[in-house]
Amino acid sequence: MTTRTIKRGQPARRPTVKRRTAPKQSRLDRLVHRIPVEEATLKRWATRGFLAIGGAAVLSAAAWAGVPAIVGTGLGEAAGRAGFRVDEVQAPGLNHMDFMTVNAVVLEQPTRALPLIDLDRIRQRLMAYGWVKDAAVSRRYPNKILVRITERAAAAVWQNNGELTLIDADGVLLDNVSRDAMPELPLVIGPGANMQAPGYQRLLAAAPALKPRVVAATWVGNRRWDLRFDSGETLKLPEEGAEAALLDFAKRDGAHPLLGRGWLGFDLRNPGRMVVRKPETGAERQVADPGDPPRELPRDQPVGARNDNRGLEG
Repeated sequence: MTTRTIKRGQPARRPTVKRRTAPKQSRLDRLVHRIPVEEATLKRWATRGFLAIGGAAVLSAAAWAGVPAIVGTGLGEAAGRAGFRVDEVQAPGLNHMDFMTVNAVVLEQPTRALPLIDLDRIRQRLMAYGWVKDAAVSRRYPNKILVRITERAAAAVWQNNGELTLIDADGVLLDNVSRDAMPELPLVIGPGANMQAPGYQRLLAAAPALKPRVVAATWVGNRRWDLRFDSGETLKLPEEGAEAALLDFAKRDGAHPLLGRGWLGFDLRNPGRMVVRKPETGAERQVADPGDPPRELPRDQPVGARNDNRGLEG
């Protein structure tokens, strides 16, 4: 029998107990714990994400292998039932394009299952609207479609057969506009004037000093422009060399002001010669050079270049 001697004044030893150390957490675990979302919700989202990736991979493999479309559709619908279904459309940055129109185009689909949404079809339909210069459509799992639209900029108002339409710098029709809400934009008038918008912009750029004073431009005979200024005069430009003619008029107006002096209009259709008319006298004057004094012409005499019997129309 073994005996144990305990000395007085010395405490008895307690048996040693090993402490259990808590397992170290990885950075991912610490990050997850900081997210203000319940762990069960995170797991559900993760499961959906893996299902979406797996479903997309299966659909791609099925299409590559030539599996019938009905199988891919079935997989897509299954993903939709699992929660990957379009519930929201996002289209940030819209200015002129109506969001409800974009929303209707996106949701007009045979199915709401996100993997089966036809993104190309949505883009093609959006590109048919005048304001849309470009469109990018993408999925945002688990339940969103994101649409980013680049809009066109209005550059002028086209008047044709009494209708007013906004157009961009390329002449693309954007939207109807009422006479009561006319924007501060140039007015182009006549059949086909909208298709001449790029040339019209180059024309005005040739004489920047006159550009702010042009309030309307009429495309005449599908071949040349008549410009109307804010002071009421009309300037007839030639078919060829219209930019040079407008620049010449700007120089004349700069040297000896012509606009706002009571003239009815100016005719530059004949090279090197300008014809002006004042309404109260009924007289027409022909000016050959900026420094030459104007010469009175009989009212019934054809106006233009020498030996040219054309009138003012056209």
